[in-house]
Amino acid sequence: MFDANDTTEVQTNILLEVNNIEVIYNHVILVLKGVSLKVPEKGIIALLGGNGAGKTTTLKAISNLLYSERGEVTKGSIHYRGKTVHRSDPSELVKQGVIQVMEGRHCFEHLTVEENLLTGAYTRRDKTSDVQQDLELVYSYFPRLKERRKSQAGYTSGGEQQMTAIGRALMSRPETILLDEPSMGLAPQLVEEIFAIVKDLNEKEGVTFLLAEQNTNIALRFAHYGYILESGRVVMDGRAKDLRENTDVKEFYLGMSEEGRKSFRDVRSYRRRKRWLS
Repeated sequence: MFDANDTTEVQTNILLEVNNIEVIYNHVILVLKGVSLKVPEKGIIALLGGNGAGKTTTLKAISNLLYSERGEVTKGSIHYRGKTVHRSDPSELVKQGVIQVMEGRHCFEHLTVEENLLTGAYTRRDKTSDVQQDLELVYSYFPRLKERRKSQAGYTSGGEQQMTAIGRALMSRPETILLDEPSMGLAPQLVEEIFAIVKDLNEKEGVTFLLAEQNTNIALRFAHYGYILESGRVVMDGRAKDLRENTDVKEFYLGMSEEGRKSFRDVRSYRRRKRWLS
């Protein structure tokens, strides 16, 4: 199995920095409580935790998609390449090269696979030949999509829809992709295939990834660094290889305990690791 931590060095130039943010929904529901993280250029960073931990909310806070759900960043700050972005329009962040692939493999079901991919290039103003060249690049990473290019997206498999969603993001020529739950609902073999493609895009195309994932085992095999969320807080972070070898992570998230999964907060011996704060 591929282990990114043993073979890949990550550059230290920080692209994305989240500083001690709090997120409130409907003016009363506190969802994120002092979350901080850093995403280096050309890195793969995993945001881990169970359902309801706050992973998706963190991604939506970064991509400025909270307002449509009556959510708001009320404290802290988010910077991309040193510029404050958490108050800007979502379309401005897209122009800066940050694209979110939403949880649930959202595709335009009535459009063909290729038409879905081309919607990702809608905001581009370059030559048609350049768009076509990028379309062929997407097909080189996702040969199955080339086979299904004329098929209606709504009638393709879950794995093909996930590939379509990622391919559509690539068509915008992103610098950073926020990838939400890429393994959800997919067979293990397809999950391996998706993560292998993420690795290739990172290494060969230089795409930076921040991925939210419940499947801690596979995420820590392919990521360089990880943050573990519980109840809207970062409770642990570190190099992916170190997290994989950590006793608490093995017990609570990798299924290596006879007692079953617990909360970090239920363990008296757990010492909270220092969060990354600027």
